[in-house]
Amino acid sequence: MRYFLALSLLILTPAIETRAQSTLLQSVKRNPEEALALCEKFRALNKKGISARSEEALKEVSRKKNLSKIDAEILSLYVIGLNCPDVN
Repeated sequence: MRYFLALSLLILTPAIETRAQSTLLQSVKRNPEEALALCEKFRALNKKGISARSEEALKEVSRKKNLSKIDAEILSLYVIGLNCPDVN
């Protein structure tokens, strides 16, 4: 029985994580103003010599959006890739 439960969790966990990430990305996709606001924040950081992929930037996104560090990184990369490729 424990083997079945462990196997079920192993199979279902990636699906749950993928669904959560998809929801996260869809929220930005449906709200382009949010993505553009993030781009402006990233550009402001760039002007200070701070990369949008830095720990500092990711912590800010994580804190403001109440996300894990990994989700903040995924969201940032997604937004940059689609909306502000000039950001580094």
